[in-house]
Amino acid sequence: MKKRRQFFKTALGAGMATLVPATIFANPHEKKSVLTTLKPKALKKGDTIGLIAPGYAIKPEVLVEAKETLEKMGFIPYHTDRIHGNHGYFSNTDAERVADLNEMFANKKVDGILCARGGYGCTRIMHLIDYGLIRKNPKALIGFSDITALLNGIYQETGLITFHGPVGSTINDPYSIEQLQNVVMKSKELPPIINNVEITDLEEYSKPEYDRYCINPGIVTGKLVGGSLTLVNALIGTPHEIDFTDAIVFLEDIEEAPYRIDRMLTQLMQGKTFNKAAGIALGVFKGCDSVPDPKSFTLKEVIMDRIKPLGIPAVYGMTFGHIENNFTLPLGINAKLDTEKMTLQLLEKAVR
Repeated sequence: MKKRRQFFKTALGAGMATLVPATIFANPHEKKSVLTTLKPKALKKGDTIGLIAPGYAIKPEVLVEAKETLEKMGFIPYHTDRIHGNHGYFSNTDAERVADLNEMFANKKVDGILCARGGYGCTRIMHLIDYGLIRKNPKALIGFSDITALLNGIYQETGLITFHGPVGSTINDPYSIEQLQNVVMKSKELPPIINNVEITDLEEYSKPEYDRYCINPGIVTGKLVGGSLTLVNALIGTPHEIDFTDAIVFLEDIEEAPYRIDRMLTQLMQGKTFNKAAGIALGVFKGCDSVPDPKSFTLKEVIMDRIKPLGIPAVYGMTFGHIENNFTLPLGINAKLDTEKMTLQLLEKAVR
């Protein structure tokens, strides 16, 4: 018990009161004012990319590899000493992790920010983020998995377009690099995003969770919102709960049993706005169909049972998630989803 008390004392720090804005006490159901959309500047070769670890700690060798990949892409990687910290399973204390995030946005020499890895921890620092600072210094923030909380929270609070794309530990895949470059480095109109990956791991891609199928046919438009299903659910009841009304919702997850996917989808369906979505694009739910119990529902059975009755155009198996090949999806950008052709078209530039 003494160690537990010391953990929270260390994590929060003596000066916590001066860091916590009033938003920690915000009413999660209070309607937010509509903010002007902010687009970050397009990244270019020679730009400095700040690396942060806002959740779990990153292994030194993974950080080295991420920096090497960024250098090969023509960027200059940069990080502070905070990324080397280890505080239990976190990369550092809450105060230090959010200080790193705020500093990267404040630093005029940093052009974009890449999360070095995901892992739990982002929801613990949402109330400490200096959203006013971010709005004054808009930059591309890139990541996925647990970074979902940051991407959606920052977009909601500032209007800044954020990017559901690779993290430092997954960026060394050629397809993911190309997709990222297309979205954050080019301000011209993009071709439709399609599932045109070259499959190299036949054994992995033969698993049922890699199946691709139309759940409900249709062609719809709307703003992109979403990310990790687990983190989207974790935001429910908080000031950063997502409003899905008229949006194209993209979701993915990893190593969750079908009954847990069922439970999370059911929770979304019983909320106020998920049933009002324009369309639903599901990525690859890697490792979510590995159930030893033969009496269990399969992942596909769960998804068809939960999503199909909504009547919303929906598709499963788009190329994003905890997989080797990943789209980069800009939150807040208008897009068109064709669930039968399984294509996603960005209808506007994500950068300026």
